[in-house]
Amino acid sequence: MSADTITPAVAVGAVLRARSRRTALVFVLAAALLAAVAVASILVGVRGIDPAAVWQAFTHPVADDVDHMVVLQQRLPRTLIGLAAGAALGVAGVVIQGVTRNPIADPGLLGVNSGASLAVVLAISFLGVTSAVGFVWFAFAGAALAAAVVFSFGHAQPVQLALVGAALVAFVTPLTTLVLLRDQETFNSYRFWVIGALTGRDLGVLAWLLPFLGAGLVLAVFLGHRLNGLALGDDIARGLGQNVRATRLLAGLAIVLLCGVAVSLAGPIALVGLVVPHAARRLVGSNHHTTTALAVLLGPVMLLGADVIGRLVVPNAELEAGVVCAFIGAPVLIAVARGRKVAAL
Repeated sequence: MSADTITPAVAVGAVLRARSRRTALVFVLAAALLAAVAVASILVGVRGIDPAAVWQAFTHPVADDVDHMVVLQQRLPRTLIGLAAGAALGVAGVVIQGVTRNPIADPGLLGVNSGASLAVVLAISFLGVTSAVGFVWFAFAGAALAAAVVFSFGHAQPVQLALVGAALVAFVTPLTTLVLLRDQETFNSYRFWVIGALTGRDLGVLAWLLPFLGAGLVLAVFLGHRLNGLALGDDIARGLGQNVRATRLLAGLAIVLLCGVAVSLAGPIALVGLVVPHAARRLVGSNHHTTTALAVLLGPVMLLGADVIGRLVVPNAELEAGVVCAFIGAPVLIAVARGRKVAAL
């Protein structure tokens, strides 16, 4: 077929097929990268373990073998929790940025992290909770309550949501600090949780939280076409027959579930929910169906990758994943902002 006989429809079809192939390639590469990071999370640690011993731990575990215990009781739960928390943070970031139409929105903007932090501090100070496992439900409740307050008083409007979230952070943070200053023991227990890490949790906690994670992910996928409509503006979304307020309320429920799970499992990890949506949009475009699906892969890649790096950079010790995520995410965001490459929502 000569160039003169190529119709616009044929040209558009060729472009769409090329885009579909590129998107498929991105997903394959992201899945391969996630698999590599997950394997590294099992293999790499402060304690050197031979890969053959790691394989034997899964195939023929020995109860009193120290290496097998490290793999099955520490590294495997840590990896699975990183997968769950990373997916929750990545998808939550996509939903938050979509519903607020704010490219720098993340769980911290809506006060979710602050609400979880206050709940954990109160649990430590007044109820005597000291274990990471004990923090889980208080963190989930605090995150859920904070998000519910923001969406209730924000009247499901993008600007008002951001303002109410900022006001909530400004109100809750001094209260948290006040409790911490009056009780050194509370501060000592809280500081290990607030940094954000994948250690100290077990698979029982993850099992309890999986239904909430699943519900949040399903709801986020369901909202994909609705968030695409919101990206065009409220008036156009209403013209397409969409109930804008209902969409934002459902998005708020998804955010509560996803952020509650992530904060409960790993603490208030920063920047994963901010960086991952930008990366997903640059790789596959602004369609919320594809960005949500890709965020399920990229979120764990970033969080587990940070956790693996944290095990390697300090000799005979570990740097918490939350600290490494901040080191990774901050320069990326600065580069994006300076280069004016923030992907359009």
